[in-house]
Amino acid sequence: MRRSRHAKIVATLGPATTEANKIRDLYLAGTDTFRLNFSHGSQDDHARAFSAIRALEQEFGRPIGVLQDLQGPKIRIGLLEEGKLCLHAGESVRFVLDGARGGKQAIPLPHPEIFAAAHPGQKLLIDDGRVRLSVERPGDREMVARVIVGGPIRDHKGVNLPGASLDISPLTKKDRADLAFGLELGVDWVALSFVQKPSDLIEARALIGEAAGLVAKIETPMALDRIDDIIQLSDALMVGRGDLGVEIPPEDVPGRQKELVRACRLAAKPVIVATQMLDSMVAAPTPTRAEASDVATAIYDGADAVMLSAESASGAYPIEAVAMMDRIIRSTEQHRLYRSLIEASRVDEENTPPHAVAAAGADLAATIEAKAIVGFTASGTTAARISRKRPPVPILALTQDENVARRMCLLWGVHSVVASDPSGYEEITQIAAVAAQREGYARSGDLAVVVFGLPFGHRGATNNLRVAAC
Repeated sequence: MRRSRHAKIVATLGPATTEANKIRDLYLAGTDTFRLNFSHGSQDDHARAFSAIRALEQEFGRPIGVLQDLQGPKIRIGLLEEGKLCLHAGESVRFVLDGARGGKQAIPLPHPEIFAAAHPGQKLLIDDGRVRLSVERPGDREMVARVIVGGPIRDHKGVNLPGASLDISPLTKKDRADLAFGLELGVDWVALSFVQKPSDLIEARALIGEAAGLVAKIETPMALDRIDDIIQLSDALMVGRGDLGVEIPPEDVPGRQKELVRACRLAAKPVIVATQMLDSMVAAPTPTRAEASDVATAIYDGADAVMLSAESASGAYPIEAVAMMDRIIRSTEQHRLYRSLIEASRVDEENTPPHAVAAAGADLAATIEAKAIVGFTASGTTAARISRKRPPVPILALTQDENVARRMCLLWGVHSVVASDPSGYEEITQIAAVAAQREGYARSGDLAVVVFGLPFGHRGATNNLRVAAC
């Protein structure tokens, strides 16, 4: 199951792909990491999907990543009369903190943080900005707002307050229960929704520890304001363009996406570009040309992974969506301009021996036209340091930790393999050569560049470089 591309694919599971045979088809179509979206479905649903993924690992003998995406403190309206209302531009409506089912003068909004943060002129966006209002009279338990852009709203539709910093924990009671459940299952990554500040990640890390990698979802302008600290405290980033595009002007999203990809590459941490990448394939067998270009742009930017949401979770063509994304990535990476654009966006190495050794390994492999770069890694850090260079040579990452191998399924260009550490220095090149041949990257007599750290098993100690003949 060696992929013929560098960038990875994350596919969300859902009602259209709950059956084990569908999950298998998604994997064969190109999925590298599966996303379990805990905003939907029961814990039993996710447990069955998780079991099916682990069964695939046994069948194919390859590590597969599992990302648990927590719902987070999503702000939603409550229950409405007859389940829906139609708001008209210019009319005045009232939101109330308490209420069962309400009409235009008592729309339930059961979130005290909203009432505390609202001020005259504050924008309220409902259903991803399809309906827009402006607060006229705020209050502790009720507030009056005027409709700017009208339209229908339904029960539990999401509400955004652009620019407002809400005094709310990123982990709700539901999230904490789901997180404990996910860690017990053995998920590889945990995505934290609606991160606003670095302390949100500290709170989550205290619960996760080293049991899984922590992904910060960037969906708010407050997170952008503290992005350097957030990247430092997280293990990976997800660019959540849906909510981010509601919170900031849509025309700012492409530039922000490029900034985030570059910042993560500089920090040697994977970045996922997400939301509406092939959205029309929820209902159609092919994407629009603009969507294909959107995926390609993320690949030209150097993103580690691109993600499918509703396309693979609830769409009519989930397998086709993954296969299409795979085709777009491969076509983009094979384009004659791809390598020059990736080189043009290269980042400077950190001024440390581990980063210098990894960078030298990537450059050396390209110079001598080695067939592979083999990195021995205890935590995945060595592979991440090589990957940040975006070398034209395949990266084969060897680790004795199965969980680390699964997490590396998010890293650009990395093919991870579970293998024993060498028992001594002289065994290093032998193990690397055998692995490169066994995984189909090299044949007898080909060259491979080997990057590792001594003593073995120490995290982050990349300090050795060798050239091996296979």
